Amino acid sequence: MNLTIADVRLTPILVADPPLLNTQGVHQPYTPRLIVEIETADGVTGLGETYGDTKYLELARPFADKLTGRQVTDLNGLFTVADELAVDSSRVSGQVDVGGLRGVQTADKLRLSVVSAFEVACLDALGKALGLPVHALLGGKVRDAVEYSAYLFYKWADHPEGVVGEKDDWGAAIDPAGVVEQARKFKERYGFTSFKLKGGVFPPDEEIAAVRALAEAFPGHPLRLDPNGAWSVETSLKVAKELGDVLEYLEDPALGTPAMAEVSAGLRGAARSASAEGGGGRRAGVPLATNMCVTTFAEIEEAFTKDAVQVVLSDHHYWGGLRNTQQLAAICRTFGVGISMHSNTHLGISLAAMTHVASTVPNLHHACDSHYPWQSEDVLTERLTFTDAKVTVSDAPGLGVELDRARLEFLHRRWLDDDGTLRERDDAAAMRITDPEWVTPSMPRW
Repeated sequence: MNLTIADVRLTPILVADPPLLNTQGVHQPYTPRLIVEIETADGVTGLGETYGDTKYLELARPFADKLTGRQVTDLNGLFTVADELAVDSSRVSGQVDVGGLRGVQTADKLRLSVVSAFEVACLDALGKALGLPVHALLGGKVRDAVEYSAYLFYKWADHPEGVVGEKDDWGAAIDPAGVVEQARKFKERYGFTSFKLKGGVFPPDEEIAAVRALAEAFPGHPLRLDPNGAWSVETSLKVAKELGDVLEYLEDPALGTPAMAEVSAGLRGAARSASAEGGGGRRAGVPLATNMCVTTFAEIEEAFTKDAVQVVLSDHHYWGGLRNTQQLAAICRTFGVGISMHSNTHLGISLAAMTHVASTVPNLHHACDSHYPWQSEDVLTERLTFTDAKVTVSDAPGLGVELDRARLEFLHRRWLDDDGTLRERDDAAAMRITDPEWVTPSMPRW
């Protein structure tokens, strides 16, 4: 058995994306992704997937060149190789990642987002070579299926007039009734029993009304709200008080760890007061979750010591892969912090990787996020399926998925034919097609 890496192939693609709204703007009709293939000397190919914007490609290409001749088992060596990559200073910023769209601003975060795809591809290839599923390489699964949550968005019915995009049958959702109808479709099609609404789009009172409408339409179903840091501390506390009896958690209501710590302290104080008055404090005790202020190991200490978050939403793309995700889960378990998984626009390779690592995490107490139902296109020969909100963990070698090369070439051709407009995800630019005066809102927005 020869596990030497003989070839690495990188294929940037553009995949269809619906007009989903968020605090920064709206999704473009197509979004960039990068597909990674690692082939061993024995002809075994492993697959990985990550973001496809130029700043990732600029690192992925020289990274790929350095891997030929190395072993697919040398997973720790991937980080050593990444540390040697120079990052263009124009690609990084010390500012808070407003909107949390990537979880990536610093050079180290950028490198980790590239490493993640190569680590998954190496694990996929190694699993295929050994005849073992990826979850076995990670220590073994503790569950046979992984539960996911419906990811609800405020949404336009179509992309703006004159913009070429793919049609979908989801319809518009710009008010509470539209959000409830969207949730009904998610439940009917995939069996989802928990719902997360991407907020920060409309004034908080409107989003409170939407969550209340969901609670009425789906009594007892876990609900989440994520405004991507769009609110002040005061607004965050107001919303938490209004919705504390129905929210499973409130995700990134305020921007950054210091603000989140203020919100958390305010909630603790309110809970103590309510308890002293005989109210039990339940309404004010909603946990805070994050995928924005805890995105690297270096950010854990401040967030945990200040009790700024009670649930961390991991994402193997920007944490550096599946093994780092397991390490994060172990740290959270040690400190009594909940763990689940965040998602961004992704295809089946990433969903398969998420499912494998999630199956190995013993303290996964919250259903994971997934954009996958929103993606009408994929690069796999067979789409992964949700049954009663769950994805079955594959026991086939590797990730258990197969690449559709004709489909990959079609989506790559779309990327080649693009004039560069869509090769960078830019929700603000997409919004300006409808509203020429649109600028990314300053935070807090409300």
